[in-house]
Amino acid sequence: MTHLDSHTTQASSTHGEQTATFNPPGAVSPWPVFWVVSVAVFLVSMDGTILFAAFNALRVGFPQATPADLSWVLNAYTVVYSAMLIPAGGLADRHGRKKVFLGGVALFVAASVACGLANSVEWLVAARVLQAIGAALLTPASLSLVLAAFPTNKRAVAVSLWGAVGGLAAAVGPSLGSFVIASFGWQLAFYLNVPVGILAIWQGARLLAETKLQTKGRPLDLVGMCLLITGIGALALSIVQSESPAWSRHELLGAASIGLVCIIGFVVWAQTASAPLVDLRLFRNRTYRYVNLATLSFGIAFSMMFFAFFFYMSAIWKYPLPLAGLAMMPGPLTVVPVAALSGRVAGRYGHRPLLLTGCLIYAVSALWFLFVPGVEPAYLTQWLPGMLLSGVGIGMVMPSLSGAAVSRLPADHYAVGGAINQAIRQIGSVMGVALTVLLLGSPSLERADFNAIYLCHIGLALLTAVLCLPVNTSPAAIAKSQTFDASSERA
Repeated sequence: MTHLDSHTTQASSTHGEQTATFNPPGAVSPWPVFWVVSVAVFLVSMDGTILFAAFNALRVGFPQATPADLSWVLNAYTVVYSAMLIPAGGLADRHGRKKVFLGGVALFVAASVACGLANSVEWLVAARVLQAIGAALLTPASLSLVLAAFPTNKRAVAVSLWGAVGGLAAAVGPSLGSFVIASFGWQLAFYLNVPVGILAIWQGARLLAETKLQTKGRPLDLVGMCLLITGIGALALSIVQSESPAWSRHELLGAASIGLVCIIGFVVWAQTASAPLVDLRLFRNRTYRYVNLATLSFGIAFSMMFFAFFFYMSAIWKYPLPLAGLAMMPGPLTVVPVAALSGRVAGRYGHRPLLLTGCLIYAVSALWFLFVPGVEPAYLTQWLPGMLLSGVGIGMVMPSLSGAAVSRLPADHYAVGGAINQAIRQIGSVMGVALTVLLLGSPSLERADFNAIYLCHIGLALLTAVLCLPVNTSPAAIAKSQTFDASSERA
């Protein structure tokens, strides 16, 4: 019997396989587990955007550094985080989700201290790489801990809220960062992580149950891990540096080619290896395949919206960054209650109705931004309605994509299966940032320059809706098959 043939949430004890320890559904409240892991996820998601407010402060703090040097404070984190997510999920599935989660939080906290103490750009970039590794370790482990803690009928709500926490934190980052950095300096943006991270470690060690599914003697797939890290890292690097004058077109093409070759090599290796890092049979399921494609398209759309917002506020309406951050808050604040309600609906009817409706609402919000806001600031009448519409759409789509991706994973693939989805979303985000910079990179932006961005929003939202049509996570479908066995659903 293979790992994918298991029809229970515990691993079989046959063939030397260890039994996982899960929180018994209904025995104790799973919500303390949710809040512990969500605190860490909030830190990681916020840290990914808080430094957008710190760029000018870093230029003052490191006057000898060039803008290209300072860009690596952001880019090193993005590239390493993207590359490490899937290998980190594999480590969590093999060696214990609690252990990997707590180790990831500890590394993230230690790296945050190192960032705050940095006296050179090189030191800061190295510390950011360590931060990214810690973030990648804890993210898939946190989702798998949530899945293991909640009974099946409550998982849709929990996963929706888990996704909403990350979205809220990412949007809070620039406004909180601008206030903290202006008041106390850029170092405090990193030191904020320390007390909250220590609290997560303390409570996590006390409250989390270990959830490990490991076959004795099953080796770690180091070849697959190296191929995947190199492949995703090289692709992410070629995207984030696409507009950098420090990289030639030939160098960028070379990096992208290396990335593609390594990813193809990883696929070939995973089909032949006896114990691959990622079991490609996961993708035999139509729902899993199409959810990940939809995650890529909506990840591009979401990051384009996020960055285009700040471009518009600063270039067209001349808002300072702190005010722009506050102006964005109604959207993320809408995401959280919508995600909670969406989770309840998904638990009863599946994710597809939410995904389709949310994509259409998001497309309507892009239409609003295309036609309504002008060159004179009129936030309440011209911007806020579109922001609320986009918040509703995102609250229905993004958590539902996360939920649909993991809804039918076998227990021993919780972390790596969820990590694949998160890595694809991260790659989409990187692509969205690159496209936004390409379209809005002019030093003198006009209102008409934003039309292409909003048309892309509409197209990507509709494409996501089309990709979500094959998604089937209704309770009836899940009852028929709880695994990704080849016979569970036609490829």
